[in-house]
Amino acid sequence: MKKYVPLLKKTKLFSGVGDDDILSMLSCLNASVREYGKGQVAFRQGETLRELMILAEGRLHIQREDYWGNLNLLNEIRPGEMFGEAYIVPNSGPLLNDVVAAEDSAALFFDMDRILTVCPSACPFHTRIVKNVFYTISDKNRRLVQKLSYMAQRSTREKLLSYLSDEAKRQSSSFFTIPFNRQQLADFLSVDRSAMSNELGKLRDEGLLDFHKNQFTLYEL
Repeated sequence: MKKYVPLLKKTKLFSGVGDDDILSMLSCLNASVREYGKGQVAFRQGETLRELMILAEGRLHIQREDYWGNLNLLNEIRPGEMFGEAYIVPNSGPLLNDVVAAEDSAALFFDMDRILTVCPSACPFHTRIVKNVFYTISDKNRRLVQKLSYMAQRSTREKLLSYLSDEAKRQSSSFFTIPFNRQQLADFLSVDRSAMSNELGKLRDEGLLDFHKNQFTLYEL
């Protein structure tokens, strides 16, 4: 557990908490580690969540499959990111989506009740962690609105340009790597893969961008 302290120190949940205090709180919050092989389901739609998760290694995909097997990739969880805060409120209901390991992964789990309840030892940073949880919820809502802005675009071309533009700005570079392969990107944007690939080819021919696998370069008009 100690090896994950440097990672946890950089997370939003433990923002402002020192190394020694993080170690103390791991015990206070009943922390545990679970590992998942590529393709393994970490959470299933309909489950009731009792723990807050921080991804330590690998990548997890939040996805939903309909009755006919059509997959919609909603988001990706990367190391240091949290999952489960939306279900931290009592009676928030079961999980709405599946969470699947996109590669071999390891995650840290924390008891929700212990996060929300001040412990008998009155940890000095417990209140800070509660605040950090709700700051994280606010940030996740902002990112959800951002994704909705991609979905609101009328065409596959506009969705692609909107997403790639935001990624370039987020990474502060015209050359950047996205966390999705072609099928995953199509699922994320809810577009047909073939149509998306054709549109990427047109954008490259027009000199707007270039790409190799999941690496992209945007050019000025």
